[in-house]
Amino acid sequence: MPYKLASRAYKKTDTVVKIKDVEIGSNEFVVVAGPCSIENAEQFLSTAKAVRDSGAHLLRGAVFKPRSSPYSFQGLGADALDMLGQARKILPIVTEVMEPSHVDILRDYVDVYQIGARNMQNFSLLKKVGKAAKPVLLKRGFSSTIEEWLMAAEYILSEGNQRVILCERGIRTFEPQTRNTLDISAIPLVKELSHLPIIVDPSHATGKRSLIPAMCRASLAAGAHGLMIEVHPNPESALSDNEQQLNFEQFGGLMEDLKKIAGCFGKEM
Repeated sequence: MPYKLASRAYKKTDTVVKIKDVEIGSNEFVVVAGPCSIENAEQFLSTAKAVRDSGAHLLRGAVFKPRSSPYSFQGLGADALDMLGQARKILPIVTEVMEPSHVDILRDYVDVYQIGARNMQNFSLLKKVGKAAKPVLLKRGFSSTIEEWLMAAEYILSEGNQRVILCERGIRTFEPQTRNTLDISAIPLVKELSHLPIIVDPSHATGKRSLIPAMCRASLAAGAHGLMIEVHPNPESALSDNEQQLNFEQFGGLMEDLKKIAGCFGKEM
């Protein structure tokens, strides 16, 4: 088996990643929510309060954005660090790092480093977060096999960081009606192969806000340990991913639905 430390053979019991008082990998069904990108302080802080009040456990928000087009909004970069610090008083922060230098820049402002799909095989970055003293959320590459994904996790684990969370965010297929194709089967399969917790990002998996609630329920039923959902005060005006973000009311309604059904699948919210 090419991935040793990530394998179920190496560790029979499930790994639980603790972030302050939140546990990912236990019976707690954890929701990470927030905007695709931090655009300004008002947008980010209002979202932080709204998702917290609806029951979210962690806050997402990117300051560095890898975009397909060089002309698209790339994030505020270091100018957003103070905003991260303010929002961190409301909820623990998950944000993306794109290169090794970002790990040091963001160290005092975040609680979880996210490795995005485009950087899943950025091995120098994986080694850097592997030496860091913070949890790492590792997204599956959009054209990566499950074995390649677990091998990427192995890079982090082999450097000493055991707090790795896997995130299924859809893979690229021939189907053009959705942004990606959510691989629901990856959830139970990864749980067979690995002890690492797995969450699902239905926002990037579908690219359509109308499909997100159904994919959230499906992910819960399939055994995911949590979700990562994009939320924005006014999605239509968002500077990135405007078609796949929920507004506050939609997110609140979704959280109520998930709370009603979580117990049916042995989860608590």
